[in-house]
Amino acid sequence: MEIGIVGLGKMGGNMAERLTKYGHRVVGSDPASEAQDRMRSIGAVGVGSLKDLAGKLEQSPKIVWSMVPAGKITDSVVNEAADLLSPGDVIIDGGNSKYTDSVRRYNELKPRGIHFLDAGTSGGIWGLTEGYCLMVGGDAEAFQKVEPLLKSLAPENGLLHAGPSGAGHYTKMVHNGIEYALMQSYAEGFEILKSGPYPDIDLHATCELWRHGSVVRSWLLDLAADAFSKDPNLDQIRGYVEDSGEGRWTVMESIEHAVPAPVIALSLYLRFRSRQDDSFSMKVLAALRNEFGGHATQKKS
Repeated sequence: MEIGIVGLGKMGGNMAERLTKYGHRVVGSDPASEAQDRMRSIGAVGVGSLKDLAGKLEQSPKIVWSMVPAGKITDSVVNEAADLLSPGDVIIDGGNSKYTDSVRRYNELKPRGIHFLDAGTSGGIWGLTEGYCLMVGGDAEAFQKVEPLLKSLAPENGLLHAGPSGAGHYTKMVHNGIEYALMQSYAEGFEILKSGPYPDIDLHATCELWRHGSVVRSWLLDLAADAFSKDPNLDQIRGYVEDSGEGRWTVMESIEHAVPAPVIALSLYLRFRSRQDDSFSMKVLAALRNEFGGHATQKKS
């Protein structure tokens, strides 16, 4: 089959390469000349604009996959692609868009006869070799049109038509909320190990141990083992953690539907705490402890 991919960063570029390896014709669009050169080196077509991409697609229906940041950039890509496509063609958003935006885009494109699918995509930089876990929302007719491409991207049993428009990104949103909590649990556990009465415990060796037979083994633990093997005390990493939106949206959904999610919520708030070099709230706590109990405070150097 044939597909155009807009956005050839870490995810989009690797997806293009994986699809090419599985025999599909890929046209990749990115303003960066290096990204275009990579497409040519793997046997794909590299162009610098969406207009050029649409012109290079030879098969019908034309399929355009957007792999750009969520929000206004995705809106821009979807709107421009729609103006270049015809009824029956398919636009797929594989970024981390909010599911309500995906429903809106679906409703905007449907009267024009253009299919829209929201594809929650998990796999990160390892997707090239391991495959991408895909959670796809949208009409069954559109899903079936692109299913061979999706099967090439996904590992065995790694593809799901999650439901109608928005279901793919909604499922991915909750997936990422769970991911926040799992990562926070590992982070806290390793800090306890490092701060406890046995500070010389080898964290990399512990990871390797837990990967074999332990009930806490997981791919995240595999990645932790890899990180500790490169930097045993993580000295080269600043304790600053961003969030890309899905954790926030998951917490907001839990509030909207009155579903308690304290662990996911707290993992999100702790990411906010990581961005404060000298938290004012912690200053207030220290001052209060000093005022009511005479507990010592530490002065800034």
